[in-house]
Amino acid sequence: MKYIFKRLSVLLLFFAALLVFTPFNAQAAEEEEGFQAGPFIIEHVTDSYGWHICGDGDKSVTIPLPIILIDDGHLVCFSSGKLHHGHAAYNGYAMGWGDQKGSIVKLDSDYTGHLTEGENYAVDHVCKFNISITKNVCALFISLILIATIFLTVAKRYKQHPDEAPSGLQGLVEPVVVFLQEEVINPSLGDRAPKYTPYLLTLFFFILLNNMLGIIPIFPGGANLTGNIVVTGILALITFFITNISAKKEYWVDIFNTPGVPWWLKFPLPIMPFVELIGIFTKPFVLMVRLFANITAGHIIVLGFISLIFIFGQMSPYIGYGVSVVSLLFYVFMGVLELLVAFIQAFVFTLLSAIYIGTATEEHEESTELA
Repeated sequence: MKYIFKRLSVLLLFFAALLVFTPFNAQAAEEEEGFQAGPFIIEHVTDSYGWHICGDGDKSVTIPLPIILIDDGHLVCFSSGKLHHGHAAYNGYAMGWGDQKGSIVKLDSDYTGHLTEGENYAVDHVCKFNISITKNVCALFISLILIATIFLTVAKRYKQHPDEAPSGLQGLVEPVVVFLQEEVINPSLGDRAPKYTPYLLTLFFFILLNNMLGIIPIFPGGANLTGNIVVTGILALITFFITNISAKKEYWVDIFNTPGVPWWLKFPLPIMPFVELIGIFTKPFVLMVRLFANITAGHIIVLGFISLIFIFGQMSPYIGYGVSVVSLLFYVFMGVLELLVAFIQAFVFTLLSAIYIGTATEEHEESTELA
């Protein structure tokens, strides 16, 4: 191991020396914009109105997605390809820029054609009712179709061959389901497990499948669905509502009259009830942020390694070729790590959801002792 680290250190020092002694014309760099790592990374981790396949700029290959608006009481539908990656307007509609980036705006006139960079276009209003099929929405539909296909196929196999050993797709899914039931759901929920098992299994496989699809760089992968805080927030809200709607009376009593806590921390100074009440909302918040942060951070690190190739390549082709070897090695390492994180995050989200639901729905045995 030490030998490997020594070799890697020497290689990195060699690249650093090449960087120092390679002539770099700052003025030429300012005149020619070149590769920008920041926009490149942000573009790939955020949502968009088209599914980018390959290429860059006007030469990029992108699957256009439908833009659906309700503007001034009228239904407006057209392909995102009409906007040419934000460089054109169609019937007065264009992609927003600056503070309005990510929105569809209506220009003052029904202009159709190329938008000149740097020219000011008067925006009449931002289209508020935007139900367009974006990249993440399309990825959501794809993942739902895949999940339905997988489990309908497995269910059909169980019905047709109930007494045979699992094989094929059934053999892949069954051990995961059994593991979740025996190690996560049953210990957390006890005899209440059958009621919540369908939700928890759906939650696990939805997160896992979308985590893995996000690692795949080509269509239908590449969408950062579980790295979208809106998606993780909705998943956390579902757990929040199931937990609190299903909660028993004892759960709420324990929040406002926490057992084992001195009386003066509950009534004259209601510190513990306040802390417990805040905990109701921080639990889903933690679920939301943990999944979002871990998945997004993994994608950013991977894209950062890829960006290094182009950044150093602008300075010198030789440095670019050298850095590409190191970047690709780290890319493979991070890919394996992201695969592990995909399983861990799906497991942790499901485990915590099961614990929250189990704690809220637990039936306490009546005790004669005072809290």
